[in-house]
Amino acid sequence: MSPSIELVIFDCDGVLVDSERLAVRVDSALITQLGWALTPQDIAQRFVGHSRQYMREQIEQHLGRRLPDDWQVPFEEAYWALVEAELTAVDGVKDVIEQLTTPYCVASNGSHRKMTRSLRRAGLLHLFTGRLFSADDVARPKPAPDLHLWAAAQMGAAPEHCVVIEDSPFGLRAARAAGMRTFGFTGGVNSAEQLAGPGTTLFHAMHELPDLLGAEATVKSC
Repeated sequence: MSPSIELVIFDCDGVLVDSERLAVRVDSALITQLGWALTPQDIAQRFVGHSRQYMREQIEQHLGRRLPDDWQVPFEEAYWALVEAELTAVDGVKDVIEQLTTPYCVASNGSHRKMTRSLRRAGLLHLFTGRLFSADDVARPKPAPDLHLWAAAQMGAAPEHCVVIEDSPFGLRAARAAGMRTFGFTGGVNSAEQLAGPGTTLFHAMHELPDLLGAEATVKSC
């Protein structure tokens, strides 16, 4: 891979671990019980890629009332039960990571605890030691650019030499705002139409990524 690419930044949920399909099922049931009937598809469009705080604010705004402090407890219990029963790595992503000769890391709106637990369950945690960056580390989560910029700075890479792999429009928006090149993974819960945007390369299967990164490096170095 050309030195034109100094860092590959992966989102976690939906890009490394196939967790978004589980989360939208649980969120749909929980939020419907709270009084806002949303399908898993609605959840994907509205909330995938955002923080839990953003979700809480949107629910409270729609319902016109504050949620109790423990509103997430039923979600946490149901979600982690599904994780332990069903969570896997995104198909092909382990092979992609093991092929990379360029530095890489994770930048996720999820907490460090959530990333660690999910990556361990999917058998990927050992590949990301010292490479995990969370929205907990910065003032503003995605879609603000803070997290991607923080990850790049910690890894010693210039933003213009970073590429970001995301599966949500909010994550891609954050990466573009950070001045980074963007790749949208359409093999998750969001469609190509939702992920399309300026300068974003779309791909559907992880095995396509190494060639796309190589082509991107070649074009940018010409």
